[in-house]
Amino acid sequence: MLGWNGCVNGRDVGGLPTSDGQTIRFGALLRSDSHSRLTTAGIATVRAAGISRIFDLRWAQEIAQEPSPFADDPMYSNAPLIAELAVQGTTMPDAYRTMLDTNQRQITDVFIQLADAPPGPLAVHCSAGRDRTGVLVALALSVAGVPPTSIAADYALTEGCSGDTILRTLTHLENQHGGAHAYLLAGGASHAQLRQVRDRLLS
Repeated sequence: MLGWNGCVNGRDVGGLPTSDGQTIRFGALLRSDSHSRLTTAGIATVRAAGISRIFDLRWAQEIAQEPSPFADDPMYSNAPLIAELAVQGTTMPDAYRTMLDTNQRQITDVFIQLADAPPGPLAVHCSAGRDRTGVLVALALSVAGVPPTSIAADYALTEGCSGDTILRTLTHLENQHGGAHAYLLAGGASHAQLRQVRDRLLS
């Protein structure tokens, strides 16, 4: 867990195993809830982590209500993961499948930004650090070779979340889109960009 005062759902996904015996590198990908609730000490801790890019997956209206303390920082990027018209139902567990089906290009565009980010730790967050963050992290971990059961175990660390939600989502991704790689390639990512994300999480 991340010791970011004000964040209640922050963690490093480092240490998760891949199917070929490797592990996700600690400090490569950090996930959390909104940074708008960080204390002064929490803000200082985030800055000290040397993060190269913060991806705020929230919509503009959410940011207007609860601004990020890093909004004016070069490392900050507002990258809404799904369209604002998709607000209704997006927090319902099985709606993750709809999120993937109806926002393929937008989700892929954010994934590409992960690939193209400067070297260094990446931080992703939405409001609760559960739904949009959970879907993006699941895609990134899948591309890196982490098996579904381990991705689900990480997701379940969020209070009130069941690993079955992500397992069903990944099954849908496989059955309807051919898996994470095929989904992202069809959404506009290149093979090189998929390798970039994999390499920065593993090396």
